[in-house]
Amino acid sequence: MSPTHEVLNQPPPLVGFTTADDPALLEALRRDGGAWGEAEVREVGARAGSAEVQDRARMAEEHPPVLHTHDRYGHRVDEVEYHPAYHELMAEAVASGQHAAAWRDSRSGAHLVRAAKFYAFAQAEAGHGCPISMTYAAVPALRAEPELAAAYEPLLAAREYDFGLRAPLGKRGLIAGMSMTEKQGGSDVRANTTRAVPAGDGTYVLTGHKWFTSAPMSDVFLTLAQADEGVTCFLVPRVLPDGTRNALRLQRLKNKLGNHSNASSEIEYEQAVAWRVGEPGRGVRTIVEMVNMTRLDCVIGSAAAMRTGLRQALHHAEHRRAFGAELIDQPLMRHVLADLAVESEAATTLAMRLAAALDRAEAGDASEAALRRLGLAVSKYWVCKRGSTHAAEALECLGGNGYVEDSGMPRLYREAPLLSIWEGSGNVAALDVLRALGREEGALDAFLAEVESAAGADARLDAAVARLRALLPQLGDPQRAQLLARRLAEQMTLVLQGSLLVRYSHPAVADAFCASRLDGDWGHAFGTLPPGTDTGPILERARPKDLR
Repeated sequence: MSPTHEVLNQPPPLVGFTTADDPALLEALRRDGGAWGEAEVREVGARAGSAEVQDRARMAEEHPPVLHTHDRYGHRVDEVEYHPAYHELMAEAVASGQHAAAWRDSRSGAHLVRAAKFYAFAQAEAGHGCPISMTYAAVPALRAEPELAAAYEPLLAAREYDFGLRAPLGKRGLIAGMSMTEKQGGSDVRANTTRAVPAGDGTYVLTGHKWFTSAPMSDVFLTLAQADEGVTCFLVPRVLPDGTRNALRLQRLKNKLGNHSNASSEIEYEQAVAWRVGEPGRGVRTIVEMVNMTRLDCVIGSAAAMRTGLRQALHHAEHRRAFGAELIDQPLMRHVLADLAVESEAATTLAMRLAAALDRAEAGDASEAALRRLGLAVSKYWVCKRGSTHAAEALECLGGNGYVEDSGMPRLYREAPLLSIWEGSGNVAALDVLRALGREEGALDAFLAEVESAAGADARLDAAVARLRALLPQLGDPQRAQLLARRLAEQMTLVLQGSLLVRYSHPAVADAFCASRLDGDWGHAFGTLPPGTDTGPILERARPKDLR
């Protein structure tokens, strides 16, 4: 009797690889002052691709956190119970310095190296990256109140994950969260109704409701509330200095599309104790420092997700035969894979360039600070929005197998829209581009100088820059500017990516990008690269060594 269930023509499990095997990532490190961290990035990448961490990622996703509002006796406890795999992922991320450690590292390129690690490890599991990112982002906002920064920053940067409800300043390391959004306002935080009243001892008492607070088991939160002077930023600890619990009540956890390993909650402040951060009435400006950092991680996270989807699609195509040939050798599939690779590399190269700009801005380079501000605004709009389209096409490369949960692709697909929504969805991000152009002195000049560093190298890029310049005068009419904001953000991102690829990537990658994104009348779906595109070097560059 012949066997009826012999497994044929299926790819082997994709484990034991390294997410740091990525030319665009490593070249950015060496180019922009982060070469000293390459060994650390490679170590993080090897851990991310290991069977152990891949299994932890699966378990954290399949066993989401559970809220316990009360204990068995009826006492209020407001605890969130996580699967041990989540804590293990958090511990690895903190130990490798993906959180706030870069702020205490005086080496040139510290933020670039941190970004590279975050990119490498996020490819294993995205949910734990939310509190890691918020902890990173809390430091520049907290520095608006030097006394608080002096006390909390060393613990936010410490490479020890010390989970549990204890007084923050008595712990070995801290995790920070952000609590801004209210149900009546959403992104319009000036509409917030949470009230802050001075307690007379230097603290404030907060009363109100927050609609979206991710990672509610963080040690401290930066939040916004209405003081007499207007919207003000505050630091709210989960546990007070005397060891008693602060009056933060967890009402429920959100039942989200994706990001299942990470708890997102509604909370109520019932006269919660808080410390003011920054000037009264200037809370939005204070917390924007945090928002800008988390937006950087949205771009990095989207690039990481693209690389994850590309790796899965390449692995499947390498080991699957159809119509008498390997999928990787089928011309149309090669075009799809090459197109996915071009998009992935463009996102990675841009994300790392923005991280390098942060390093230079921190060193006092005003032009790089201006470039980072505007470059981040346009990238948050376009790169994060492309993440969902990229995930859908990568999933489709696996056919029906990609639609099955075991493949991991549905998790990637569900996760992708979050990074386009978090810290400002499409319209908010596009309007932020207009805000940056109007308010950030030197931002447009710095952006155009960066883009035109590649002037004369590719006629299609030059023409795209000329079209962008022709669009800019139309922004003088505020109403028309809003209607053009999305197109403007898209065009600005594309010319910035094109400039970076022309200067730094393989010529075949740059040529494919300029031909398909900046020139001609080619389709917008992946796989519609112009006929004759040299896909060989693109795929060779994109394929991790593990798959070659």
